[in-house]
Amino acid sequence: MADLEARKVIELGYGGNERLVMNMGPQHPSAHGVFRMILTLEGETIVAMDSVIGYLHRCHEKLGETLTYAQYPSIASKTDYVAAMTSELAYVLAAEKIGKIEVPKRAQYLRVLVGELQRIASHCLWLGTWCLDMGGALGGGATVFLYCFREREMVLDLFEALTGARLLYGFHQVGGTRYDLPEGWAKHCRETVDHIDRRIDEYESMLEANTPFLVRSQGVGVISRELAQEVGVAGPLLRGSDVDFDARRDDPYSSYPDFDFKIPVEAAGDCYARYRVRMQEFRESIKIVRQVLDGLPAGPISSRPGLKSVGQVRIPKGEAYARVEGPRGEVGCYLIADGGPKPYRMKWRGASFSNLSILPHIVPGHKVADVVAIMGSVDPVFGEVDR
Repeated sequence: MADLEARKVIELGYGGNERLVMNMGPQHPSAHGVFRMILTLEGETIVAMDSVIGYLHRCHEKLGETLTYAQYPSIASKTDYVAAMTSELAYVLAAEKIGKIEVPKRAQYLRVLVGELQRIASHCLWLGTWCLDMGGALGGGATVFLYCFREREMVLDLFEALTGARLLYGFHQVGGTRYDLPEGWAKHCRETVDHIDRRIDEYESMLEANTPFLVRSQGVGVISRELAQEVGVAGPLLRGSDVDFDARRDDPYSSYPDFDFKIPVEAAGDCYARYRVRMQEFRESIKIVRQVLDGLPAGPISSRPGLKSVGQVRIPKGEAYARVEGPRGEVGCYLIADGGPKPYRMKWRGASFSNLSILPHIVPGHKVADVVAIMGSVDPVFGEVDR
């Protein structure tokens, strides 16, 4: 009898309304094609949500234990493939920490340069796709999408001129970087960030006077300061909930202390606050890029010049964790070295994986249409979720 009563509560809901369990994804545009949400609904209101991951699983961390320190950085690109430069950097920083390997100042500046350009490109992708996901209500979502991709392509042009690739780079290596700036690249880079700087004003003017955009983002998907810290979200989600933390400043690497920049923080904790954090980060990244180009030191780009053979790098026994501030938050790599040419064990801390854990806490109580806005404001990349 008790079991029967329990089933009635599940089927009808506590208010006596019939409940419906619905799949949203994985074959859903706003779910990136590889994420499944199980929504329990009372009418259009979500009362419970469960996340299902694993549709993109590639055994990535075990693969990293089979590849040498010279081979793996180009594979690290495939974790957060929207911000490949930052994923590569976390790996080489961990190896350098174990081996106490010095990195030339020029290489450190180059790492900062590509990292901030990558943040700009990643935020362009986020803003464009987020607005496209909500496009029917915004009335101009597709326009913002096309504009953002226009600017993102300009950054990818810079990366192609630097590395020969547009998405996965293999730019970082243990001890420095693989490539130096080609002739004329710095001038092209300045022109690009100057152009994007002007376009950010255009994005904001299109969106912040757009009533449907404000209605769908303000007060939606609120993450309190306490919940953000308890769950362990990172990046714009954390700073959008009034937590002032950024690894570039608070656990600095690659000469970030040499540069003047602010850490944007918003207090509201909603989708709009996360939007505002990222819009301010656009400008701060541009500011850093300009400072790098102004102060780029001369000298070598690697403490291991001429690195060609895949077996040349050997890291002594030890273990280390290194983290970088990626566009989605803290990306960390934990390595255990046994003295050989490849890691004994490797573990990733993916920002998207940690950030997704907030969804069951903030989605209930919203309408089905709000899920798209909330999901997009989290900005997950599933290469670092289903590692």
